[in-house]
Formats: sequence, structure tokens, C-alpha cells
Amino acid sequence: MDHQLEGLQELVASLKADRQAQKDKEKREAWTKYVSLSTIVVAVLAAVATQRGAGASSTTMKQLNEATFNQAEASDQWAYYQAKGIKQSLYELERERLHAANPGSTELAALTARIERYDDEKKKITAEAKALEQKRDAARAAATRAAEAGRELGLATSIFQISIALGGITLIVKKRWLWYASLAAGVLASIQMLLVFLRG
Repeated sequence: MDHQLEGLQELVASLKADRQAQKDKEKREAWTKYVSLSTIVVAVLAAVATQRGAGASSTTMKQLNEATFNQAEASDQWAYYQAKGIKQSLYELERERLHAANPGSTELAALTARIERYDDEKKKITAEAKALEQKRDAARAAATRAAEAGRELGLATSIFQISIALGGITLIVKKRWLWYASLAAGVLASIQMLLVFLRG
């Protein structure tokens, strides 16, 4: 019976030692839960950067379409201007011919009025075409800004992914310096993303 009691005491002591060793190990590796939490935060930030990057790409395409539309409209206005210019030239030639043949003709006033009307119409057409070209240029500039923001958010997303990968490796190999590298990458990507947001 003493032998059984002694075996039972050894078993209890062994269980206590195992339990204490487990507690010591958990205490030594308690920092790894912060690795998990920081990796989750970085993953959320990466999702935000990805979504905003996709929005920037969409804005780029929308603005490029707008620029193309405005360019087409401006081209139509310039073609209309050319047509008015050709008609005006024909009336000017007719006026010169009529003036040479019959300087006192009453038709000269009517031809001059038409020529002046075409001049006024060409001025209006020019103003409309230039306004469309300004809209085109503004849309192109907006597309360029959106494309740049998309590229910069793409870089931030890539750095976030590196940070997440380093966090995952940290949990496997239990090296704190890898966690610090993961945090540094996450901070760098966050700064990159913040700069894009501030530029708006």
C-alpha cells in the first residue's frame, strides 16, 4: 500500500510539474497573442487599402471615359466650326464677285449680314469647343490623380501583405524580431495609405 501511495504521489507530482511547465511556456509565449491581434489589424487595413485602390481604378476609368466623351464633343464642335467657315468663305467669295460686277447691288448688304452671322456663330462654336476641351483636360487630370492614388494604394497593399506574412511566420518560429519587422512593415504601409488619403 505504501508503494501504491508512493506511486500516486509521484504521479501527482509529475502532473503538477507538467502543469507548471505548461503555465511557464504559456507565460513565455503570451506575447504571441499580440502578434495575432496585430496581424488582424494589419489585415483589416490591407482590406481598406485594397477597396480604396479598386475605387481609384474605377475613378480612373470613369474620368478617362469622360475625357474621351468631351474630346469627341469638342471635335464635333471644331468640325461644325470648319463647316461654318467654309460657308462663310463661299459667301465672302460671292460678295467679292458681286461687288466687282455690281458695286451698288442691294444683295451686298444681305451677303455681309450672312458673313457676320457666320462670324458670330463661329465665335460661339469656338467658346463651346474650348469649354469642352477644358472639361476634357480636367477629366484627364482627375484620371491621372486617381491612377497615381491607385498605384500608391497598391504599394501599401503589397507592404500590408508582407506584414501579414511576417506575422504568420512569427507565430510559427516564435521570433520576436520577426514580429517587430511585421509591425514596422504595417506602420510603413499605414503611412503610405494615410498619405494617399490626405492628398484626397
